[in-house]
Amino acid sequence: MLTLAFNEREHHMDTHISNQDKDALLREDIRQLGRILGDTIRDRHGSEAFTLIEDIRQCSIRFRRDADTGARAELEWILGSLSPDNTVQVIRAFSYFSLLANIAEDQHHIRRTRAHAVAGSPPRKGSLAHAVRNVLDAGVPVHGIAEFFTHAMVSPVLTAHPTEVQRKSVLNCQMAIARLLDERDRMQLTSEEAAENDDALRRAILTLWQTRMLRKSKLSVLDEVENGLSYFDRTMLRELPRLYAGLEDILTAHASSDAIALPGFMKIGSWIGGDRDGNPFVTAEVLAQALHMQSERAFDFYVAELQALSINLSLAKGLADSSTHLDELAARSSDQSPHRVDEPYRRAIGGILERLLNTRRFLVDGGNIHVDERCNNRYHHAEELLNDLNVIHRSLAVNGSAALARGRLRHLRRAVEVFGFCLAPVDLRQNADVHERVVAELLEVARPGTAYLSLDEEARISLLRQELVSCRPLASPHIAYSEETGSELAIFSTAKRVQVRYGQGAICNFIISKANGVSDILEVAVLLKEAGILRPAEGRLDVNIVPLFETIDDLRRGATVMERLFSIAEYRQLLASRNDTQEVMLGYSDSNKDGGFLTSGWELYKAEIALVEVFRKHAVDLRLFHGRGGSVGRGGGPSYEAILAQPAGTVQGQLRLTEQGEVITAKYANPEVGRRNLEVLAAATLEASLLAHQEKEPEPAFLFAMDELSREAFSAYRNLVYETEGFETYFWESTVISEIAGLNIGSRPASRKNSRAIEDLRAIPWVFSWAQCRLMLPGWFGFGTAVQSFLEDGKVARLELLQRMYREWPFFSSLLANMDMVLAKSDIAIAARYADLVKDAALRERIFSRIQAEHVATIDALKSITGQSELQEGNPLLQRSIRNRFPYLDPLNHVQVELLRKFREGHSDERVRLGIHLSINGIAAGLRNSG
Repeated sequence: MLTLAFNEREHHMDTHISNQDKDALLREDIRQLGRILGDTIRDRHGSEAFTLIEDIRQCSIRFRRDADTGARAELEWILGSLSPDNTVQVIRAFSYFSLLANIAEDQHHIRRTRAHAVAGSPPRKGSLAHAVRNVLDAGVPVHGIAEFFTHAMVSPVLTAHPTEVQRKSVLNCQMAIARLLDERDRMQLTSEEAAENDDALRRAILTLWQTRMLRKSKLSVLDEVENGLSYFDRTMLRELPRLYAGLEDILTAHASSDAIALPGFMKIGSWIGGDRDGNPFVTAEVLAQALHMQSERAFDFYVAELQALSINLSLAKGLADSSTHLDELAARSSDQSPHRVDEPYRRAIGGILERLLNTRRFLVDGGNIHVDERCNNRYHHAEELLNDLNVIHRSLAVNGSAALARGRLRHLRRAVEVFGFCLAPVDLRQNADVHERVVAELLEVARPGTAYLSLDEEARISLLRQELVSCRPLASPHIAYSEETGSELAIFSTAKRVQVRYGQGAICNFIISKANGVSDILEVAVLLKEAGILRPAEGRLDVNIVPLFETIDDLRRGATVMERLFSIAEYRQLLASRNDTQEVMLGYSDSNKDGGFLTSGWELYKAEIALVEVFRKHAVDLRLFHGRGGSVGRGGGPSYEAILAQPAGTVQGQLRLTEQGEVITAKYANPEVGRRNLEVLAAATLEASLLAHQEKEPEPAFLFAMDELSREAFSAYRNLVYETEGFETYFWESTVISEIAGLNIGSRPASRKNSRAIEDLRAIPWVFSWAQCRLMLPGWFGFGTAVQSFLEDGKVARLELLQRMYREWPFFSSLLANMDMVLAKSDIAIAARYADLVKDAALRERIFSRIQAEHVATIDALKSITGQSELQEGNPLLQRSIRNRFPYLDPLNHVQVELLRKFREGHSDERVRLGIHLSINGIAAGLRNSG
């Protein structure tokens, strides 16, 4: 509550809090943050503004918790009579309170994790300690676990999508507030220190209140790159090395031999600056600049760490010994200061730093090796820098100073190994249709009359195979191609230059959106040959060509496509140069938009099983890349459960998945929360790979039931979304989709074409819009109808079957858990207010009544299967989150409806448009997984 007084809190971690009171400190944090926000509003805008906000809050609570129709009428009257300025104040107040509650929740997760650690509690599910213990208990020896990681790959890939609504300036304010809350947990403050902390919180919240929530201009791709880099500064560069160190220490503690050292199995990837699918602003120049910015950030980190390491390692000859190799390293340093003549470690670090700065000058500052002789004394590869750091490590280890090698040096060595000189590999992505047109143009110019676009699939494959074995270039620098073809050729040639400059690890993957045939893959191979990334004479391929199967039909056809691809000798030769490992990406977002939540999940599951069989037959290693979004409607949900619910044999120590939009902020803005999320991915991959044999294969009856449910759910979803007359109009008028398209929250257009068709709309704004009106329709629609239909033929027996599936089959239980979460965040009463925005009353009633009936049927079906009496009965954390945040989120929806009504009636006041965009921002931040 905004008005509740702050009680003096305990300033130490109490590990003896009872289960009943374990959330007391969270409630206290929320009350204090709310009180300070309220005081800030009162001080800045007067008591009248504060009272107005409090009245709205009280009405919203009565409407939400008590279904009080009188409160709804009062709320509508208050909101309808607000002045434009008051409207903006109200939106900002409730947006920032939701944001402050998010900060308090994140801090409470950290607090509880530390409390368990201090109390010596058993390792928690999702931690690496828990995963290692489970695998050891299953009979896998500790060195077997270490061996597993030599072949493993875990890679979360950051993507820039238009659902990250918060400005970086706002995020910086959030982190300042989080640090102050954390300080109070970790330190026993004196009364004076507590008062200083309270004052600092007031200053931070005042700064937040006076920081503009919205961007003045639309983000550029390079803005998105810069935003992405902030998570490396804050979390990845520091926390990932700590994760590695923690895992090595866990394994060493279980081993009876020397310390266990692990290879770099986890790396962070990025699409930001390389994802061109539907984004005309990602150009060859942008790609080059993105890698330049990444490299600069990596070097800045290494330089700062080396400077700090030099201060730490002040060891002097006669007091500490050094190895011959260390002495040689020190001798190569140009540091001749008499003050450090007897400090070999410092001199060695000085020499390393000198070479590193020369390398930075060459790669980042544009130094020319023929002009600037200093660039001759540089590192050509990150491995050379790592080798020098290893010399320091070994010298310390063998000369009685091993403890000094375990801190900053250990983390720096790991950072260099993982991040190299390019920080993160950038994936390139483009739509298959674009490649098709480019190859067609190149062929028509080189071989007039080819008419590539008119050829059938087998004829295309035959022609492309001929090109793949030819060393003759297909494109000519002396011919002026179309703008699209020229742009694509420039991307490929830039990718080659980037690999030469920063190493092949800078660009490792080329992803083909909307892939539905073998020719889609071979077209990319031909274009890679043009840039020298594929070399037919050597049978070498320097990137992974990754088909992305997105629609329901594409998922069903995926295994057949790969079967045909593996039968092509020229491609298999190229694959051999990639260690016979083929990556396949699965699209959760578009398959959901195409076929609905249930069918998407089921077709993804079946596609994975079919791919495993094909890859096993051809002795090719499969690596799946899961294109999951933030919301359940785009494949989101808890990562740990999702990975463990994968079909047996599909993980195999290899896992890539996208981290998209606002989820990046939620997971990685706070360093400790970020490390926990990275740990979850590694732990789940370990368990899913080494404990897969413990999972029972689903019974035939389970598969039959899912086929039946999926068929009915698909029919219900497709009928509503694609076959119901007027649905497109209903969607555009009952959601904020048109207003989202005008919000400066990403560089990518909302639709693939200039149309209002659902088919052309991107999955991200599709899901984002349904979240804003609190329906979350893509995350549940069709399930109620499917269950009702399935139960018609033997209700008791079939319900018992579904209940058993929920208890015994991780896939089905994960599916229902995600749907449960979405339904808990939905609100049909608020959604009804958005439905009122539809001008055609008959259309509104016809469609919303169907949605409302399906919502009721889905909740009833879910409760019947799970045995719950209420949503999220088994998830007290989410229940707590909803209880704490939603009364402050609901007013934003009510204000947004009123503003949309005014805006669409022609109110030209710029503050109305501003209010709509502010409310979109606030609701997205409050829901935390809007797209």
